[in-house]
Amino acid sequence: LPLGCAKRFIAGRKHRVMTEKKTENPMRQVRIDKLVINCSVGESGDRLTRAAKVLEQLTNQTPVQSKSRLTIRGFGIRRNEKIACHVTVRGSKAEEILERGLKVKEFELRRANFSNTGNFGFGIQEHIDLGLKYDPSTGIYGMDFYVVLCRPGFRVSRRKRSPARVGPTHLVKKEDAIKWFQQKYEGIVYQGTRKYTCSQVNDDLVGRPLSVHSGKSGLPQGELVFITKIFSFKKK
Repeated sequence: LPLGCAKRFIAGRKHRVMTEKKTENPMRQVRIDKLVINCSVGESGDRLTRAAKVLEQLTNQTPVQSKSRLTIRGFGIRRNEKIACHVTVRGSKAEEILERGLKVKEFELRRANFSNTGNFGFGIQEHIDLGLKYDPSTGIYGMDFYVVLCRPGFRVSRRKRSPARVGPTHLVKKEDAIKWFQQKYEGIVYQGTRKYTCSQVNDDLVGRPLSVHSGKSGLPQGELVFITKIFSFKKK
């Protein structure tokens, strides 16, 4: 091989080896730092009390009530009025509740659900989908799930003595969070609002802004793109 090609080959091999070592490093493993469940009612009184009861029934923890920062006359909200409640869950309980919430979403999230800092969130419209019994006196409440991901070693930025900064290569990024979600829960991440498998694509869908999830069309497995023409597939 020419000298330039040999150098590029060696550099590429070193890069692959370093990438494999990073993935095997236990300090690089992504994990759940905390799960925050928020239920915003928009008013104080009995509805807020019942929403707090739902969160307490779900997590076995006492929720914290949140206050409004502004006065909005159109919504009938005054400043410092209690309008929502939330609870923070950690450890194995957070993983259990998160899995119940993702089952409601059928383990499908949009790419917009993930933030650039490596966190993600989604909403549930009815709390009874999580396995809680319906109580006519309580009603039905929706709630927001927000998951904060981290890696071992993030404690150095929060400790009281000798705090330090977490290096940029050790931070959890958007692609890391998506990869963790796909590997741990075998989830689907898509763009847009509608999803079609390649077997569902036909002539009626030409020219419509759709997103396809499949690995048979020559597209990367697990990726979704918008299409404007029909793909032809050969049966084996």
